[in-house]
Amino acid sequence: MTKLSVNVNKIATLRNARGGNNPNVLQTALDCERFGADGITVHPRPDERHITNNDVYELAENVKTEFNIEGYPDARFSKIIKETRPAQATLVPDAPDVITSNAGWDTIKNQSELIDIVGELKSYGCRVSLFIAPDLKLIEAAA
Repeated sequence: MTKLSVNVNKIATLRNARGGNNPNVLQTALDCERFGADGITVHPRPDERHITNNDVYELAENVKTEFNIEGYPDARFSKIIKETRPAQATLVPDAPDVITSNAGWDTIKNQSELIDIVGELKSYGCRVSLFIAPDLKLIEAAA
């Protein structure tokens, strides 16, 4: 069981603000693993304001612990999951312009949509997790 998965998005934000490749996202992820992290998490957004698609593919090839990719389940996200086959895909209901994840899925209202996308992502061999509020009704609907 993964006890600690380090999200390296802010490392990428700092790198992007500086230009170049300092700090190096891949090296940071590998260092996190070497220091004991059980996994690496990224949330690639369409505008690539932090983690870029290139980062995702490079990390997928090099991360040895659990690799978790978070995101809104649109065609772009599904393609990334299909091509990289992470251990886990975490579905987040963010609109593309949201700065950071601040709300969970309404698993009752979106149940049909979620069933379809979870089935698709599982067919790629990854575990699927949902970002939801700690509301018993939503948790039960997620099951």
